[in-house]
Amino acid sequence: MANGDERIQDLLIEDEMKDAYLTFAMSVIVSRALPDVRDGLKPSQRRILVAMNDLNLGPRSKRYKCAKVCGDTSGNYHPHGEQVIYPTLVRMAQPWSIRYPLVDGQGNFGSIDGDPPAAMRYTEARMTAAATELLGDINLDTVDYQPNYDERLNEPTVLPAKLPNLLVNGSSGIAVGMATSMPPHNLGEVCDAVIYVIEHPEATLGDLMKIIPGPDFPTGGLICGRRGIFDGYSKGRGTIQVRARVHSEQRKGNRSRLVVTEIPYNVSKTTIIERIVTCVKAGRIAGISDVRDESDKDGMRLVIELKVGANEDVVLNQLFKHTPLQDTFSIINIALVGGRPLTLSLKEMLSLFIEHRKDVIRRRTLFLLRKARQRAHLLEGLVLAVSNIDKIIEMIKTSPDVHEARRRLMAQPLALMEHTTLRKLLPAQFVVEATGEGRRLTGVQANAILTMQLQRLTGLEIEKLAKEYGNIVEEIRGYELILADEGRVLDIIREDTLELKEKYGDKRRTQFVGETGDMDIEDLIAEEDVVVTLSHEGYIKRMPLSRYRRQGRGGKGIIGADSKEGDFIEHLITAVTHDYLLFFTAKGRVHWLKVYDIPQLGRTSRGRAIVNVLQLGKDEKLAGFLAVRKFDERFVMMASRKGIVKKTPLVAFSHPKRGGIISARLDDDDVLIDVALTNGHDHVTLGTRNGYSIRFKETDVRAMGRTARGVRGIDLREGDRVVNMVVTDQTATLLTVCEHGHGKRTPVGEYRIQKRGGMGLINIRTTERNGKVVGLLGVRDEDDLMMITTGGQIVRIGIKGIRAIGRATQGVRVISLKAGDQLVSISRVAREEGEEEGENPEAEGGGEAEAKESGGEE
Repeated sequence: MANGDERIQDLLIEDEMKDAYLTFAMSVIVSRALPDVRDGLKPSQRRILVAMNDLNLGPRSKRYKCAKVCGDTSGNYHPHGEQVIYPTLVRMAQPWSIRYPLVDGQGNFGSIDGDPPAAMRYTEARMTAAATELLGDINLDTVDYQPNYDERLNEPTVLPAKLPNLLVNGSSGIAVGMATSMPPHNLGEVCDAVIYVIEHPEATLGDLMKIIPGPDFPTGGLICGRRGIFDGYSKGRGTIQVRARVHSEQRKGNRSRLVVTEIPYNVSKTTIIERIVTCVKAGRIAGISDVRDESDKDGMRLVIELKVGANEDVVLNQLFKHTPLQDTFSIINIALVGGRPLTLSLKEMLSLFIEHRKDVIRRRTLFLLRKARQRAHLLEGLVLAVSNIDKIIEMIKTSPDVHEARRRLMAQPLALMEHTTLRKLLPAQFVVEATGEGRRLTGVQANAILTMQLQRLTGLEIEKLAKEYGNIVEEIRGYELILADEGRVLDIIREDTLELKEKYGDKRRTQFVGETGDMDIEDLIAEEDVVVTLSHEGYIKRMPLSRYRRQGRGGKGIIGADSKEGDFIEHLITAVTHDYLLFFTAKGRVHWLKVYDIPQLGRTSRGRAIVNVLQLGKDEKLAGFLAVRKFDERFVMMASRKGIVKKTPLVAFSHPKRGGIISARLDDDDVLIDVALTNGHDHVTLGTRNGYSIRFKETDVRAMGRTARGVRGIDLREGDRVVNMVVTDQTATLLTVCEHGHGKRTPVGEYRIQKRGGMGLINIRTTERNGKVVGLLGVRDEDDLMMITTGGQIVRIGIKGIRAIGRATQGVRVISLKAGDQLVSISRVAREEGEEEGENPEAEGGGEAEAKESGGEE
């Protein structure tokens, strides 16, 4: 639509927004947020250094106010305001933010505590020596220039960068739709890697990682593992865990403290202290009594005082879990290559830097060659003039003006005269070319002769002139050789790199420790003995073993669980919090869990429903579980209700699936009733509910796979079933306990070894007084016995208080039961260190233990 001289065109707003946003995005990516792979600088950083170079603020000059530097940068190159330039300058001067600072600041430039810097009018700055390595040779046509924002000046598009700044100082920035996060590295290692790539262009990542094992942060710290580093160096993306460096110091009164001397990169010390205080108040970290900062000019020292008896390792791992003392650094190697953002590997970054240096050296050599040829051209004219000085003076004297003199000089051929001094000092090739008919002078040479001072005609000056020309000819030959041979270019890069290493190389600050992955809760929990109980209705919990008070035989016990009506404790096992638990179900499946994953609840708590802890199938109940520290060469022996036994290597259960794996193939009318660990040479005893048992060698059962059915262990009588399996040796005794609280303890030797599959021997008389058999255990004098009733009552007694008696007797009372209560589960407990043996009064009706065996062998 026309409106006077204006033309208005209708556009779709979505198209206009798309084009405008794309333009904005590319501007942010290319001109603000991402570093150039060649000099490792973002435009704002590069412009600050260029402005300081314009002000001649080298490492030996006087510092200027930062307001002046920021003002020149904003006015000449970066028109985004001084307030956005100053933070960039400040970061380039902070030794805890940048590995090799590029700005030498004076005044308050902030602190690692997170304190802000002083205003730019109060601080002063100049470039460091490392920064001059980025700007070296910038005036030798080594890089391209572009007009600044108002086209008054020209600014470099990149710096010559002898220093591999992108790798040694890293970079970070957020663009539109992408970001970069490159860690800093040790200069000495990077220089070695540059040289290695020059000498071995086919170098692999493995070769380079032997030279550069990983980032080297200015704040030191510890890198956990190498997997994230390998991913970052190979794919351009990876994640690494960085931990603080912490050591412990012992104090009086059984107290200790943790002292932090190095912290993760980009983490404020104040933030760490605040987070520790918050976690202590919230109860997420226990065992800390005080936190204070004792840092001074000698270095960092963050002191964490521990309470009396606190476990240093547990507290430290809690700190790593809940505070920035362990932090994640994401490696995102995105940089501009030819104006395009690319994700780069370690070798690509090294190779692109080398290519940049090759281009810089070639351009520098061309520039110097051009200047040398120009100078040589002038010197040739001066040499010819000196050799023909009388003729030259005559032409100039007889010329009416300068223009005519220049014309006459250019028109008259000049030959090198027989001048002894000149012929000795001049290159032979020039002597040959300038002898005979001679050479005509160019306008440039003629002008040089016209402006030549008379002092150049002295003998000494003539000699200097000839020597200078000879030197220039040698320089030209050297420049030409460099341009003709890439190997010479690479040699120069190698020499420059070695010089950098010698001048600025230092020791690595960041060290390496083992892989951590995600912080495992195991690292946050102290190892302690616990009791894990599982009720008939499927409620599970754990409690510290120390909470169970030992009592004498026949004691009433304490309430161990407040079971709901109809529920009772069915399984009990002692373990260590860091053990694995293998849960074997009655249907022949096994699930895998850590002991610390079992909820620790109060003494009278029912526990947590097992279906909320394990992924059990419908109507799937547990037959037993084992506590295992590691999956070694032992075996798992299983027994079913119908007397089937099976032996499987323990390692077969080390990698269960989420929903469990098969442990044994069972008949439809059979269920798994017990499991035990064996060493391959144990004896196995099966006990039945009706009081029979069979003892056979483990070697009678061959090792089978997880899905095998097993073999017959005992030939059961009608109506009988297996209740327990005991794995023991000759030194133990066999303890049998019945549901009415009576039991007996008999040496294993009284149970003669039979062949697997027999009907067994009488173990105990299951009379009306005793009731049916509840369980069998292999025990020793130093063991304790835990007994659980249907009412949730728990009694712990010493095994030594139960006398060893005959095999086929009725036994003695081992627990006093309330009316209607019955014993349902027993477990062996190792006596705690330093715990005295409790009293074990004679059992009621203890004389029964001396009765003769009745029934004999069957």
